[in-house]
Amino acid sequence: MLDAASFAADWAAAWNRRDVEHVLTHFRDDVAFTSPTALAVVGTPTVHGKEALRAYWNTALARLTTLHFTVDRTLWDPERRELAILYTSNANGKSVRVSENLTFDAAGRVVSAEVFHGVSA
Repeated sequence: MLDAASFAADWAAAWNRRDVEHVLTHFRDDVAFTSPTALAVVGTPTVHGKEALRAYWNTALARLTTLHFTVDRTLWDPERRELAILYTSNANGKSVRVSENLTFDAAGRVVSAEVFHGVSA
């Protein structure tokens, strides 16, 4: 069983260090990752595969001078193996509420993810 709070804390700490490789350790090689930021950065809303996800994240990070994620709470559905991480993203002086929804396989790896951005504060 996933410890949602610990996973989210580790995930946010890795992002705050800009440690893409650590974040990627939780993802399957054939992951599908959907985000409005992916559309803006790489021209497609869904990135397929860990290598493409790595390239997208590194490209996006290169555009940011500051980045800090603060986890507000998590929601875990053990039957569906779905985790929602609700957090505040502060990037380049812009604060946004975000929900990152991760679906895990039986081995505990992320098989798919979808990101929803709220209104900027």
